[in-house]
Amino acid sequence: MICPAPPGSLYGNRVTALRWARILRKLGRRLTIAQSYRGEPCDLLIALHARRSADAALEFHERHPNKPLIVALTGTDVYRDIRRSRKAQQTLEIATRLVVLQPLAIEELPAAARGKARVIYQSVRPAKGRRAGSAGFFDVCVLGHLRSVKDPFRAAWASRRLPPESCIRVLHAGKAMDERMARLARAEGKRSPRYHWLGEIPRWKARRLIRSSRVMVLSSRLEGGANVISEALVDGTPVLASRIPGSVGLLGADYPGYFPVADTAALARLLARAESDPRFYAELKARCNRLAPLFRPAREQAAWKRLLREVE
Repeated sequence: MICPAPPGSLYGNRVTALRWARILRKLGRRLTIAQSYRGEPCDLLIALHARRSADAALEFHERHPNKPLIVALTGTDVYRDIRRSRKAQQTLEIATRLVVLQPLAIEELPAAARGKARVIYQSVRPAKGRRAGSAGFFDVCVLGHLRSVKDPFRAAWASRRLPPESCIRVLHAGKAMDERMARLARAEGKRSPRYHWLGEIPRWKARRLIRSSRVMVLSSRLEGGANVISEALVDGTPVLASRIPGSVGLLGADYPGYFPVADTAALARLLARAESDPRFYAELKARCNRLAPLFRPAREQAAWKRLLREVE
């Protein structure tokens, strides 16, 4: 399996690669995760990211044109790179099968590639421990590295618009990808007493944060099918999400917790409603609970088992 994210990192691609590796080993496969391919002997190659793993996929296909190649598409692949990058396009062409993380992604693929695509929802086990929120606060968590594509400060900016009596507190976990983003996060924390940047935290702490929060906000401009949505739904934490295809594909077109991309005022209204309207909050929670079975580990393992049978 080729994964561009380095070992030990908390990037989403790496988390996904490690989970898939566990699943494939349970299915009886011997597997190695690497960042590049240099001719190592193998029966099948899985390339995570069509553009960033393109060199590995192309090298494997050149050496072994009759062996199966599975390419897993990320959000940047589906909603950007397959239109701009010739290497990403070549990877789609040579792939035996394509893996996407939610069904709407298939509509973005070239017509010739859609028949090769299979949807595999990212699974997650419920977080351990009891749900324990912070007394006196209506905690809202944001999980994601500080990158422009994540629109990382939208919840912070929305929280500034809340009335003084609101008990909302925004807890943001994620690594600043450059010093500019770190400065913006620190400045926002000084400007807004509601916003707290936690920096990069271990995954177990991130899961605990989701579980203890009343709401999770995903404000991204682009996602392939965010794993944090799976985590929130399985842990019973309602999601407020920007209306992008990657989230609509997971939550459904009629999900009540959407706001337009980069619309601070709309998010502020949703946050205020989630805090103050028990019926709305209960509706969000009920919808999330109904979706949670999509992300059971047994379902993801069964999907991989079917896919391997197709190509082997």
